[in-house]
Amino acid sequence: MENTNKAIHYLQYINGMYKRILDKIDVGVHAVDETGKTIIYNKKMMQMESMDIQDVINKNLLDVFMFKDDQSSTLVKALQDGNETSNVKQTYFNNKGHEITTINNTIPIYHDDKLQGAVEIAKDVTKLERLLKENLNNKGTRFTFDNIIGKSQTILDVIEGAKRATRTSSYVLIVGETGTGKELFAQSIHNGSNRLSAPFISQNCAALPDNLIESLLFGTKRGAFTGAVDTIGLFEQANGGTLLLDEINSLNLNLQAKLLRVLQEKTIRRVGDTKDTPIDVRVIANMNEDPIDAIANNRLRKDLYYRLGVVTIFIPPLRERIEDIPILIEHFIEKYNERFNMNVMRLSEEVRQSFFEYDWHGNVRELEHIIEAAMNIMMDEEVIRYNHLPYHYRSKMQIKERMIPLSTVDTFITENSDAAVPLKDQMELFEKSYIKYVLNKNNFNISRSANLLGLSRQSLQYRMKKLKIDTKNRFEDA
Repeated sequence: MENTNKAIHYLQYINGMYKRILDKIDVGVHAVDETGKTIIYNKKMMQMESMDIQDVINKNLLDVFMFKDDQSSTLVKALQDGNETSNVKQTYFNNKGHEITTINNTIPIYHDDKLQGAVEIAKDVTKLERLLKENLNNKGTRFTFDNIIGKSQTILDVIEGAKRATRTSSYVLIVGETGTGKELFAQSIHNGSNRLSAPFISQNCAALPDNLIESLLFGTKRGAFTGAVDTIGLFEQANGGTLLLDEINSLNLNLQAKLLRVLQEKTIRRVGDTKDTPIDVRVIANMNEDPIDAIANNRLRKDLYYRLGVVTIFIPPLRERIEDIPILIEHFIEKYNERFNMNVMRLSEEVRQSFFEYDWHGNVRELEHIIEAAMNIMMDEEVIRYNHLPYHYRSKMQIKERMIPLSTVDTFITENSDAAVPLKDQMELFEKSYIKYVLNKNNFNISRSANLLGLSRQSLQYRMKKLKIDTKNRFEDA
C-alpha cells in the first residue's frame, strides 16, 4: 500500500511538472485523443484563441472551432491520415466567431503501433496576417486617424483640421518637428479620402541625390542618357492616388521649380521626353522646419509654398501637449508588452515625473524609443525604473538637474540686492544657497547631491561644514 501511495504521489508530481512546463512555453499546445476530444490545452493556446480551458477541454474540437470551407483542422487531418505535417498555415474561428491564423506543426501520437491521438504545436500569426491584408487593401498604408494617440485639445484640433482635408483633393503641407508623426497624418488623410483604394506612395526627398530624384519622380525616356530606358516615375505610379514627398525643403530650387510646374499643369514630362502626360495625383508634402524660415534661408521657393500650402497642418511638438504623455506611455507599454511577451504595468513615480520635465526634442518617436529601450533590458520586473532608461536620457536629465533654475538665481539676487556685499562674500552666499537647493531637491541624499554638483562626497561634506549647512535642521543656519 505504501509503495502504491508513493507511485501515485510521484505521478501527481510528474503531471504537475508537465503542466507547469506546458504553461510556461511560448507556443500553443493542443492535444486530442483518437476521437478528437481535447485532452491537453496550454495557457499560450488559450491566449492565442481567446478561449477558457473549460470551453475546450474534454470537448470535441469540431464542436468548439469552425473552419473555412476550403480548410479542415490539421489535428483532425492527422487523426485521419496519420501523417505528420510542418509549418502549415491554418485560419479558423473560435466559439465567438473571432478569426485566428496559426502556423502549425501537427504530430500523430502512436502507442504499440496504434493511433492514440494527435498534438499540435502552434505559433500565432493572426495580427501579422491582418496587417498584411490591411497593407494590400490600403496600397501600402496602414494608419488612420484612429491611430493618432492623444486627448489634449491641441492635438484634437489638429486632427479635426486634417479630417476636413479628406473631403477635397487640394494639396497639403504638413509641418512638424522630427518624430511628431507627419507620415501618420499623411496616411490618415489618404485613407480618409475617396482615394483610399488608389495607390499611396511615399518618397523621402533627402534620401537620394538630385540627379536621381528627378528621374525617380518623373520617370525617364529611353535614350535620355547612357543606359536610360523607359521607366515610370512616382507621379505616374501614384496616378489616381496620393504621393507623399517627405522633407520637401531638401530638394534643390531648380527641382522645386519643376515640381511647381507639375502641380500647376497637372502633367509630367519624363526626363528626356518631349511630350507631357496628364496625371491625377494628390500631393502631400512634409517638412520639419517652419516654412517661413525655409523661405528666408532659400531652402523653399515662395511660389511652391503657396501652391503646396493650400491646406497647411502644423503638428505640435510633444512638449506643447504634455497632457498626452500618460496616454502615450500606456499605449507604448501595451504595444511592447504584446511584442516582447512581457507584463510591464507602469513607470515608477521618479521616471514618470522625469518624463514631464524632459524636453522631448525627438517628440513622440523619442518617447516610444525610450520605452522600447527600457523594456529591452528588463527581465521579470513590472515597473520601469530610472536604471532601466537609456544612458543618453539619464545623462541629459542629470545635466538638466545640474543647471541652476533662473527663479532661484533671481530670487537670491533680489533678496540681497540692497546689500553692498563684496564679490567674494556674494559668491559664498550663492554657493551656500545653491548647495541647499540641490540637497533639498535630492531629499538630503549626500552621495547623489555630490554627484550632481560634480564633487566628491567628502568635498561636499567639507563645504557644508564650512558654510554651516545643517541637514538635520532642514537647512536652518547654525
